Amino acid sequence: MVNKSQVRFIVGKGGVGKTTLTAAIALAAAALGRRVQMIELEGRSELARSFDTEATLGPYPTALFEHESGATVVGRHLAPDAALLEWMSDHGFGRLLPRLRATGAVDIIATAVPGIRDVLILGKIKAIARENPGDLILIDAPATGHSLSLLASPGSLMDATRTGPIRRQADEVAAMLRDEDRCCVSLVTIPAELPVTEAIEAAYTLEDRAGVALSTVFVNQYVGSDPALREPLSDPERWQLDASIVTALERARRFTLAKVDEEERQRRRLASDLPLPQMIVPHVQADTIGLEQLFEIATALLEDHS
Repeated sequence: MVNKSQVRFIVGKGGVGKTTLTAAIALAAAALGRRVQMIELEGRSELARSFDTEATLGPYPTALFEHESGATVVGRHLAPDAALLEWMSDHGFGRLLPRLRATGAVDIIATAVPGIRDVLILGKIKAIARENPGDLILIDAPATGHSLSLLASPGSLMDATRTGPIRRQADEVAAMLRDEDRCCVSLVTIPAELPVTEAIEAAYTLEDRAGVALSTVFVNQYVGSDPALREPLSDPERWQLDASIVTALERARRFTLAKVDEEERQRRRLASDLPLPQMIVPHVQADTIGLEQLFEIATALLEDHS
């Protein structure tokens, strides 16, 4: 569940629960005594809200949870434009920034240098990891397509620029991504055909384009099969019920059984086509995810980890 890499990107198709998994992994890591920083890149509130707080995450750490061991979980949001402005300020453009912003020159610079915003976000993550050597850094990454562009951006920028500070930043970020002792990606999927297919394709694209190490694949929202589901009602049970109720129950049983069998087929396909460690995350019955549900998922992760 928590491997030796300090920076872990949590990547998945929209709707598979990667934000919830990011928060649950953070709780599980805190239970193991790790300090955790969660970084959110899209400006959404779900990550903080899952800890039962309405706090708005900004560029500096916001405390979200403290384990009885003393391990803490903090969250922060990194914005691409803010990273670009910070980098320009650090490289001698500070006094010119108001004028550059007023004239739209900042956007022109970002457009003229492909991938610069993504590389600078990755550079900021690299700096946070360097400044906090004992922390586990969890990145609640964007949906799969954008994550692929983000993680491949150093290579694109290295192709476009040969020298200078931007090239050095791309080189340093690429070195971090390719060092499995420092960085890895965990894919999140649900046991359904399209998400599993996307996870498999994303894995090979990440290896080819970004050279980043792949770690545990999380199979989220897994219902699983109750052995009783495979047995129809016995004759004594049928005799006690109205025939219409018996018919409805049998249809529901067959429908649910087909669903759980399809889950298992997709999980096995994922294991066959993508030979990586798998962690099954049980489905949680809840309309919304809060701290109580996070504890339930984190407990399942720790039991699987042990």
